[in-house]
Amino acid sequence: MPELSVIIPTYNEALHIAGLVQQLRQLAPPGEAVEILVVDAQSPDGTATLAEAAGATVLHSPRPGRAAQMNYGAAHATGRILYFVHADVSICPEYETTIAQAVAVGHAAGCYRFRFDSAHPLLRINSYGTRFKGLMSRGGDQTLFITRELFGQLGGFNERFVVMEDFEIIQRIRRVASFYIVPQSVLVSARKYEQNGWLRVQLANLAAFMLYFMKVEPARIGRTYKALINHR
Repeated sequence: MPELSVIIPTYNEALHIAGLVQQLRQLAPPGEAVEILVVDAQSPDGTATLAEAAGATVLHSPRPGRAAQMNYGAAHATGRILYFVHADVSICPEYETTIAQAVAVGHAAGCYRFRFDSAHPLLRINSYGTRFKGLMSRGGDQTLFITRELFGQLGGFNERFVVMEDFEIIQRIRRVASFYIVPQSVLVSARKYEQNGWLRVQLANLAAFMLYFMKVEPARIGRTYKALINHR
């Protein structure tokens, strides 16, 4: 039985998925079993085929949406620790070791800092903020690890959230367990900012946060965000 199950929700990620799966396999310590589950939402671009060829186990989610896909992956995972990773992220080289060490000393969940694959000065500011503990400094791009036990206790991701599902579960985690920010970074794609511009993305993020903290219906948060951003 693997200690760690990596769960990757995908939709039209043919450009990134094979590289990520290969990276996860190559960086796993020798002799350590790491389960890699790609949970695809019927991508028409061949994502599933490429993921399987790269060595992942591919699951076809009956429902689209990251929260639903990640829950589906967790239900099929066999590892003691679940590690949720977006397809366009490059992970920390010591990911298996740092996660195992964090859990061993009592952190039932956590994430990494991040930096963008861009030299844009404003994105550097965004990246710097991820070393702090505030909820607004968090996000799914930072990759999230959590013990299977705690994930089950929380009931998984709230599938009502089309966006903000990562912030919502982190908020619940912090009420009951220690949430750890690993002092190492993952590399995050800047494609959303390149497609929409820094200011537009910041305004969309701010709108989503405001609606979230005002306890607005999750579907409305999703509609508002998607109306502002040209990115899934």
